[in-house]
Amino acid sequence: MRATQINAKDIAALDKVLHEPGRLGVVACLYVVKDADFVFLQSQTDMTVGNLSSHLKRLEQAGYVAVKKEFVDAKPRTVLSLTKSGRTAFDRYIETLKVMLRAIG
Repeated sequence: MRATQINAKDIAALDKVLHEPGRLGVVACLYVVKDADFVFLQSQTDMTVGNLSSHLKRLEQAGYVAVKKEFVDAKPRTVLSLTKSGRTAFDRYIETLKVMLRAIG
């Protein structure tokens, strides 16, 4: 991408998995922690159980999020973390946005 000008192709090149606001929020939350459980992510993103589950499934399919299911005191717990691929994709996404903002700013 050119640093002096952006066009529709540059915008279209943004990672569409990450660009969706719900998934972007999930990845941003996971980016700053080693891992997080489902309940924590739900509280941080203010999503319904179904909506968060749907976004997590898409992120897992893309290879950006690892899902670990376990039991704590006989209660199910889902722990999520960014994969190396997810962290790299988020870094690339943020850098692309920075370049775009510099180009129009």
